[in-house]
Amino acid sequence: MRDAVIVDAVRTAVGKRNGSLATLHSATLSAHVLTALAERNHLDPAVVDDVVWGCAIGVGMQSGCIGRAAVLAAGWPESVPGLTIDRQCGSSQQAVHQAAAGVIAGQYDVAVAGGVEIMSAVPASATLADGQYGQPFGPDVWKRYDDRRFHQGVGAQMIADKYGISRTEMDQHALDSHANAARAIDEGRFKDQIAPITVTGDDGTERTFDTDEGVRRGSTLEKLGGLTPAFGEGGTLTAGNASQISDGAGALLITTSEYARAQGWTPLARIHTAVVAGTDPVTMLEGPIPATAKVLEKSGLTLDDIGVFEINEAFASVTLAWLRATGADYTKMNPNGGAMAIGHPVGGSGARIMTTLVHHMREQGVRYGLQSMCEGGGMANATILELLS
Repeated sequence: MRDAVIVDAVRTAVGKRNGSLATLHSATLSAHVLTALAERNHLDPAVVDDVVWGCAIGVGMQSGCIGRAAVLAAGWPESVPGLTIDRQCGSSQQAVHQAAAGVIAGQYDVAVAGGVEIMSAVPASATLADGQYGQPFGPDVWKRYDDRRFHQGVGAQMIADKYGISRTEMDQHALDSHANAARAIDEGRFKDQIAPITVTGDDGTERTFDTDEGVRRGSTLEKLGGLTPAFGEGGTLTAGNASQISDGAGALLITTSEYARAQGWTPLARIHTAVVAGTDPVTMLEGPIPATAKVLEKSGLTLDDIGVFEINEAFASVTLAWLRATGADYTKMNPNGGAMAIGHPVGGSGARIMTTLVHHMREQGVRYGLQSMCEGGGMANATILELLS
């Protein structure tokens, strides 16, 4: 039986809003990680059967099939096709699932999966176009949910209330995320996974960008406690305990064990199990809870078998609710920081997280790692990786 393995995974450092990556074109940033992946692995791009690319805000410079644009911008042969996937925040995790499925089915021998988002230039609201082309979901969906509109921030606050998660708990979680990310940077844990990129500053000088720039050092509970609630008076979610608006891209090289051996590649991990789940679109962000249960059941593994969890920190309430529901060990979740510290370039986040996950598994000798992300509309992907090297 054919399998699907990750040979390598690479990402950009994540840029903060209006930061180092803000003026780049999404195709240029995507091409950068494609080129890095090929160079690191002596990959002839001509053998790539497809580039499966995630992007959640597919308008403007991210429209027109950004997956295909990435291939062309990288200078890869015109014979290499590209595909763009939108499963909201989980777009590039879904890209990995689809690439793996194609490899296992025999449709692909070699695929590259990943994604991009430059939210500084293409904000999430860009897809609405001021209602010129209608609104998402439509009247039949609104009727089904008693005209309750889907809003991630409001849903995240509902989750905090449902699970009894306090403001202090969420602010402490945010502090932990930044501390973990800062420690990972200081200890060089991200060095092997980041492809440095040359950027031009406002003064016209060029410099190398190779460090996630959203990580804050020296914050305190008192400072976070002074921030204004973001979603209504009396709320507990703030800019400090939510993910950051960010820019970034990531890419993973996926093939079979047999093909990897023939090329002299030593794969990092096998894609052991991959699932997707749906949940209430009003609260929206509880999806990682049923997705985790589903992927464990399908894999035949238990929570205790998993050595590390990467659960996207869309909001602190999301990850803390997941911990309450699953009973997982807090110290095994996002040990190198999460989206509250590193950032959340939505369509590219799945690739960023999986890149961080697989490198952590290799460095720490962790056999099984589990990743899950909440997604707009009430969905979640979950993936279990198995270490091979």
